[in-house]
Amino acid sequence: MDLGIAGRWALVCGASKGLGRGCAEALVSEGVNVLINARTEAPLQQTATELRAVSADWSSATGQNEPEIVAVACDITTPEGREAVWNAPGGPGRGFDIVVTNAGGPPTGNFRGFTPEDWQRAVGANMLTPIELIKAVVDGMAERGYGRVLNITSSAVKAPIDILALSNGARSGLTGFVAGLARSGIAARGVTVNNLLPGKFDTDRLNATLVAAAQKAGKSLEEIRASQAAQIPARRFGTPAEFGALCAFLCSPLAGYINGQNLLLDGGLYPGTF
Repeated sequence: MDLGIAGRWALVCGASKGLGRGCAEALVSEGVNVLINARTEAPLQQTATELRAVSADWSSATGQNEPEIVAVACDITTPEGREAVWNAPGGPGRGFDIVVTNAGGPPTGNFRGFTPEDWQRAVGANMLTPIELIKAVVDGMAERGYGRVLNITSSAVKAPIDILALSNGARSGLTGFVAGLARSGIAARGVTVNNLLPGKFDTDRLNATLVAAAQKAGKSLEEIRASQAAQIPARRFGTPAEFGALCAFLCSPLAGYINGQNLLLDGGLYPGTF
């Protein structure tokens, strides 16, 4: 299916691996020009090289020009990092049609041990940074009559976990902001904003969590993987490609009536009806 987004520009944060990488690859596979961002230069450039191969394949299949791939290694949670993205050579400045915000989750732990500085870092990365990115692009999207903002948050927004206090608080704050923004009138001008709430996806972050759980339980990694996958009705972990496919669809005109939503992708693990 042609999603009708070829030639548009997307910013994808945290795109060197995992879910961000899945989103970037899905968008390039639809002919979208992509600026990818992550903190570490080497893996980001490796991802850029691999995405250019995807771009070339799309061009060969369609006969159209190859989508542009621009990589900017920086800390986008800082004003300097965001300026590096807006001013990147070959990028669209602030003229993105699609923005996918994505930040690694803050540390786990008992809330009694977190300092004000811990909370400030969590809120800065997982709430304030997405808001700053949105603020920089949303009016331009509205003026051009098209825009898609997707925030990769967490299933913990829907079903909070006690050891994820920092994430629960910061991401829930972003969720509340998005709910208000989505209903502010921008959808009437072609701009939608939604949140993607991933459950357990087979990424490096999940693997690190499983390794720690295996060590704590005195079991093998394989045992822990199998037991956690068995708790999911799908009986497996999700893949970044599956996540990216939904991301690309939500970025398309076909999803123009989906706005202000929190879309849970967890293989059916969440037990509730709503």
